[in-house]
Amino acid sequence: MFIVKIHITPKPSILDPQGQAVELALHRLGYKEVNNLRVGRYIEITLKDITREEAKLKVENYCEKLLANPVTENYSYQIEDNQ
Repeated sequence: MFIVKIHITPKPSILDPQGQAVELALHRLGYKEVNNLRVGRYIEITLKDITREEAKLKVENYCEKLLANPVTENYSYQIEDNQ
């Protein structure tokens, strides 16, 4: 069994209005050191009864077909053993 941890973020060239809003709110709270805040998503999936190589292929498919928009978002993931 594997736990897959997926991080999805907007590509650097894509505007991130949610990130800008959070950054502005932090500035208003006095945290002026915050710069270029980006908001993304974190997804955790448990996979069972497959090999690590199969898990890698499936996660790539999940991200490319549904979880991330490859035109506007980058994704990365980690596959961890959960025995």
